[in-house]
Amino acid sequence: MLTPSARLAAAPPLSPPPGWSAERLELHHGLLDRPAHIDPKFLYDALGSSLFAAITQLPEYYPTRCEAEIHAAHGAAIACHAGAVDTLLDLGAGDCAKAERLFPVLRPRRYVPIDISTDYLETAARRLRPAYPELRVTPLGQDFSQGLSLPADIPSARRLFFYPGSSIGNLNPDDALAMLRHVRGLCPDGGLLIGVDRVKPREVLEPAYDDALQLTAAFNLNLLRHVNALLASDFQVGDWRHVALYDAERSRIEMHLEARRALRVRWPGGERAFQAGDRIHTENSYKFTPDAFQELLERAGYRDVRHWSDARGWFSVFLARA
Repeated sequence: MLTPSARLAAAPPLSPPPGWSAERLELHHGLLDRPAHIDPKFLYDALGSSLFAAITQLPEYYPTRCEAEIHAAHGAAIACHAGAVDTLLDLGAGDCAKAERLFPVLRPRRYVPIDISTDYLETAARRLRPAYPELRVTPLGQDFSQGLSLPADIPSARRLFFYPGSSIGNLNPDDALAMLRHVRGLCPDGGLLIGVDRVKPREVLEPAYDDALQLTAAFNLNLLRHVNALLASDFQVGDWRHVALYDAERSRIEMHLEARRALRVRWPGGERAFQAGDRIHTENSYKFTPDAFQELLERAGYRDVRHWSDARGWFSVFLARA
């Protein structure tokens, strides 16, 4: 005979209410999947975006500093290979600071920052406009993981897509290839400038995602607050702990939220029981060798691929023509 808790765990999931948004349905199905998972794009509400900006200042978190080093040392070469840029399109723009540092060398006429966190993006755009009155700033609040829709008034010629921070590593290999192909189709005579984190020892990688100040833990746990707001779920942040580990076989960092005790989470149209130690997978961050990422770009149809690295060889910036 099933115990009461087992009967609850075995009960069929409720149906989501009609008319739910795509993001609510995505969260609903991800939480009911086995193993449970939440897409990392939901990490970036306004508070999550602010926490990530703080993470980039941590001594353990090397990617932002390495990428900035590359842009500073090789900006002229990057601009030369990019050619004339009419529109710089910044995928996952956040506070726009990374793209802003490239304005003097790339000299775009128009800047299109794109991010799922609309409020955070609008704040950044308001900061940029008076500082760069000659630059047309057009923020787009979009979930570009579901495909990118550009306004008709953005010229198709001489577009340069900018995808910094190794965010491409959040996608599994098939999805990364599909996204690279999609971007290539949107810049037929332009290109892609993209940051890529490289394979390196576990003792360097894991602290970058599990820092001593526990800012990354706060960033990951804030996801539950965001899910509560979107899904009307009843996650209790104190019931969960942050876990980050390196899977060397797959060359990826994994982030999870692990239940501290047996618990049940409910939301309209669904519920899920978790035992102590059960995890919700919240992010992957794949690491690449330069040769492997160049091969990925070439499979996606790019040509004339070049890349630059920091002094330690920890990070690479690629520029590929479409």
